[in-house]
Amino acid sequence: MSSTGWYALLVLAIGLWRLVELAISRRNLAWALERGGVESGQGHFPAMVALHTAFLAGCLVEVVALDRPFVPVLGWTMLVVLVATQALRMWCMHALGRQWNTRVVVVPGLPRVTGGPYRYRWLPHPNYLVVAVEGVALPLVHGAWVTAVVFTVLNGVLLLRYRIPAEDAALARLRDARAGA
Repeated sequence: MSSTGWYALLVLAIGLWRLVELAISRRNLAWALERGGVESGQGHFPAMVALHTAFLAGCLVEVVALDRPFVPVLGWTMLVVLVATQALRMWCMHALGRQWNTRVVVVPGLPRVTGGPYRYRWLPHPNYLVVAVEGVALPLVHGAWVTAVVFTVLNGVLLLRYRIPAEDAALARLRDARAGA
């Protein structure tokens, strides 16, 4: 099989894992809503889904359409980085447990997670670091540098302008509610 074929399988595997994550997220969303969970930032969620879907498609389209070569030193290095990001993603999901979600949902009365990678105050959103690094690593496994740049910029705007403020506001309301209790 060609390097492009192997790369396509890698992107497909990442895409399939995203579908598993969406199923886990739906289950966790139902669990949170049953306990009075409040969702914030719903307006940016469709854009986030579209961006991440386009990202996976872009990885493949750029490699095939622009005949991007596999550069071994870059490709293997980025594959190692990609595997590390997946390990950190699993650590984030495990630390958050039922509170992990692709949406911004806070369940009143539950404590903020401060274990696992969330114990580091200097990195309040470790899963977003995963997404940012993955956004560079996955395309660069096979030289799709345009996809890496475009996704990084658009994801940065989405995270900094919408997602992180929505999450920080939701967590602040949770803290304020606990302080008033």
